[in-house]
This record gives sequence, structure tokens and C-alpha cells, in this order.
Amino acid sequence: MQHHADKIADWLLNGLELKSTLFHVGQYCGTWQASTAGRHCASFHIVLHGECWLHLPPADGRDARSVRLGQGDAVFLLRDVPHCVSPDPQPPAHGRESARAGTMTPLADAGRPGDAPPAGSTGIACGFFEFRSGLDNLLLGLLPDHVVARRDHPSLGGARAIFELIRAEALRDPHALSPLIARLTDLLFVYALRALDGHDHVAPCFWALLRDAEFAPLVAAIVEAPSERWTTQAMADFVHMSRARFCKQFVEIAGQPPAQFVTLIRMKLAAAILGAGARTPDAAERVGYQSESAFAHAFKRVTGVQPGAWRRARGPQDDDGNADVNGDGDDSINGDARASRRANAAALH
Repeated sequence: MQHHADKIADWLLNGLELKSTLFHVGQYCGTWQASTAGRHCASFHIVLHGECWLHLPPADGRDARSVRLGQGDAVFLLRDVPHCVSPDPQPPAHGRESARAGTMTPLADAGRPGDAPPAGSTGIACGFFEFRSGLDNLLLGLLPDHVVARRDHPSLGGARAIFELIRAEALRDPHALSPLIARLTDLLFVYALRALDGHDHVAPCFWALLRDAEFAPLVAAIVEAPSERWTTQAMADFVHMSRARFCKQFVEIAGQPPAQFVTLIRMKLAAAILGAGARTPDAAERVGYQSESAFAHAFKRVTGVQPGAWRRARGPQDDDGNADVNGDGDDSINGDARASRRANAAALH
């Protein structure tokens, strides 16, 4: 089951177009509090040396959290949620969760590269990131609201080298932001998502379904055969539950109703099919829609654009670099679409 879940996770991450932007890199001493909240962006904090605490107030059914972060740990906040990082294990007063205090100084103040940083100081890299795939709402709906990546997590062995590269870039010229840090952060984020498991205290999400022994096979079946009639009753029968129990447990784990989840999965698959050049009616049929208009309405509701516009923006181009917009459904288009379908299926086996 775990291997199958990892395959589905890779399938989702394959469509994730991430761009990180570095905000600042430096160190704090004494009393301080930092936050990237209030800028309407997803954000991250990476601890370069020392330690600090991440404080999250209660929100959307989640209890307040205070999480210790040590050197090599990182937190990715996928929503613009109130939060702060500080050296104090006690959370700030209510209403002060996103306040900022203290002065960040360049890492050069820690001494020459290789020297120990000042006692009690915390080196940190902060920044923002965005999804550029056009499926922002879809992807955010499938992911937790925040992810904590632990340096010592068994699944993050490969990410330790990435952290060391980030730290080396930060120390290379503490007075100038290295563009490589943002690119390396993209990789660290993907590692962090793959390392999520049932022991992480994250909001209900797609990842929680993948780590659940009863629901992971259902997710795999939906991805493999999106055109099947996945009614709530059919899904309940698949996992051998009553309809009422299935709906209750699904919402508790996924954070959304079963029908909404199926729509999100179908639209992600449809986006790939359209991007391969398939016409709207073909894409609709292959993800389980008998009505082209119903499919177009669902696709626009999820992605913000009509299927045809998506296809023109991402579909095959001619020899002059122009998008193929005639929609005539010739063999090359159908071949690309079939190849996309085979690729999606192969990723799960």
C-alpha cells in the first residue's frame, strides 16, 4: 500500500509547477519574532543554525500548535495563515501571532565561514512560493495547509544534501541573496511533501488519504479509472463501509466531501489530457462526463478557465511554435492524448 501511495504522490507532484522567491536570509539574536503572514502568499522558513519555535493559532478546526525547529528543519506554509517563528517556546498573545519584532543581521556577523555562530542566535532563510500550473485551487485543495520538514526524518536523507547546499549559498555572500537558494528550496519542498505520513499533525488532506490503509486503494482506483461511475455509494461499497460511515470518515481524513474530491482528481487528469492536445469532448468522456457542458463548467470552476483555453495555452504547437487550435481531432492529437493516458496509468504500476 505504501509503494502505491508513493506512486500516486509522485503523479500529483509531477504536475506541480513551483516557483520560490527568497525574501531574506540572516540571523536573529535576543528577543525576536518573524512572520511572513499577511502578504497573500504561501511561504517558507528554513533554519540555517540554532533553533526556534513555530507558533500557529487555531484555525479551520485545527488546534493551536507550537513546534520546535532545529538546524536543518524547515516549514512550508501553503496558505497565508497567521503564524510566527521566535525563540520563545510560549506562543505570543492572541492577536499578536503575525507580529514582527527584532532585527535580522547578516550571517557574516556569525564570523568567518566555518566558525561557530554566536550563542543563542538563530540563522534563518525566509521566502515565498507560488504554484504556476494554473491549477492553484486544485493543488491547494489536495495539500495540507502547512508542512514541517525534519532534517532527521528517515525519508529525507536525500534532502540533507540540499539543505547543506542552501546553507553554503547563504554563507557564500551574506550581504547578497543567492538565486540558487530559491531553486534549491523548490526541491526541498518536494522532498517534504513526499515525507508526509500519518504521524504528521497536518490538516485533513489528500496526503492523509494516501496514508490511510482503507482509503489509499480507493484513491488509486479513482486515478486509474476516472471514467467509472464514482458515486458516493460506489465509493462506500469499494471500501466496504456504509454510506453514512464512509462520508463521515472521508471528510474527517480528506477535509472535503467525496464528490468534491473526485471532481478535483478528474480535473487534474483532464488538464493533462487537454494539455496533450485532446479535444474537450474526448477529455470529458475520459474522465467520466457524458455532458460536455457539465464538464466545461466543472473544469472552469476548478481551474478558472475554459477547457478550450487551457488546451490552446498548453497544447501541442506547430513547427512555427503556434498552438494547434483547430481541434480537428486528427491522429497526432489522439495519439498524444492516448500517450498521456498510458503515462498516467503507468505511473501507478
